[in-house]
Amino acid sequence: MTVLLLRHGRSTSNTAGTLAGRSEGVDLDDKGREQAAGLIDRIGDLPIRAVVSSPLLRCRRTVEPLAQALCIEAVIEDQLAEVDYGEWTGRKLSELVNEPLWRVVQAHPSAAVFPGGEGLAQVQARAVAVVREHDRRLSEQYGGDVLWVACTHGDVIKSLIADAYGMHLDSFQRVNADPASVSVIRYTPLRPFVLHVNHTGSRLSAGLRAAPAPETKEQPSGDAVVGGSTD
Repeated sequence: MTVLLLRHGRSTSNTAGTLAGRSEGVDLDDKGREQAAGLIDRIGDLPIRAVVSSPLLRCRRTVEPLAQALCIEAVIEDQLAEVDYGEWTGRKLSELVNEPLWRVVQAHPSAAVFPGGEGLAQVQARAVAVVREHDRRLSEQYGGDVLWVACTHGDVIKSLIADAYGMHLDSFQRVNADPASVSVIRYTPLRPFVLHVNHTGSRLSAGLRAAPAPETKEQPSGDAVVGGSTD
């Protein structure tokens, strides 16, 4: 099973420099809407069987054009929601950098629990569990190597990539997931393979139409693009 981890397009909260979290009504800005429409050319020619989205508006808006082009009804998955940042929700990032917890989030995220919210270790656990559950369901439904899209949020994607790499969660800040980026993980019975990270180019196709590589061979090749900043 192969999942395309899609971060939502640029939002009004991204441009305002606030931590949106689970705030209601945070929509895409003009750039974000362009990015959402551009997904049709970037990944719309891939054999995508399912589109699953976080319930938050900015994710639902991001997948709408793609789902319509593919004639697929997007499935809403609560466990792909943004981190519950609790009392940090809606605050300016320029203020949060002065909080003692900020340094913990950057250097020791596995120990970070947001006041009135959830911990990043909890986020990783729920994200990995729900992606693997959708993998299982889609495998039973379609059989073979199924390609599907999961539209979610930056920290959720970073935690999934860290798990797939076998990295400790404390290293997940080394991973970038920019707005409208696509990261690709292929799950096999023995281990996951990370094929792409933070892909923001015009078209994503390398290695995604071929059959999965047997476990007896070397890791499948893929262009990993790691860079840029997360806002």
